[in-house]
Amino acid sequence: MAAKETTKKATAAAVPAKKEKAPAKSKVLAKRELASFSDAYRVKYEDEVRKGLQKRFGYTNVMRIPRVAKITINRGIGEATENPKVIDSSVEEIGLISGQKPIVTLVKKSIATFKIRKNAPVGVAVTLRGVRMYAFLEKLVTVVFERIRDFKGLSPKSFDGRGNYTFALKEQLVFPEISYDKVDKARGMSITLTTTAQTDEECKALLEAFGVPFRQR
Repeated sequence: MAAKETTKKATAAAVPAKKEKAPAKSKVLAKRELASFSDAYRVKYEDEVRKGLQKRFGYTNVMRIPRVAKITINRGIGEATENPKVIDSSVEEIGLISGQKPIVTLVKKSIATFKIRKNAPVGVAVTLRGVRMYAFLEKLVTVVFERIRDFKGLSPKSFDGRGNYTFALKEQLVFPEISYDKVDKARGMSITLTTTAQTDEECKALLEAFGVPFRQR
């Protein structure tokens, strides 16, 4: 009997234990990943910016106080029709810069004069909201603008009258995530700050409260 029991124990030990399946990516994990982005500018808006705007413009309804709704980063790539590989590098760069995977923009209509076919890739774009939006705005103000050579502030003439402000950056190297050794060519991008402001004055006041620098004229 003792021999049989010993054999059974040895057999049981030889059988490897079943591996537990790795838990699926949960919503909790996703929230932790988002938390890795700075939340300082969202807190700044709620604690400082909103109160300052309400005092300056005399809003009686707190829902009228302007806020940043989204930030859109767009890069047009005309050379993509001849060299599709630049799309892949742009997707990687804009993804690193924004912290979010961009989409590839396609041509809506064929243009024979420029040898452009419908649905051909011509650029990349990404829209940031919430935590990533505030983190990107913080990076622009505290890091990117300071890395632009001879930067004297943004133009005060680029407001569209509907609460939006658009400006262009000439190259991607002003972002710390981009390595100089991996850049084959300087490529710029346009950045649109979309707000809920009703006028250019309100929009400018909102962005200035976050530290966005504007030239005098």
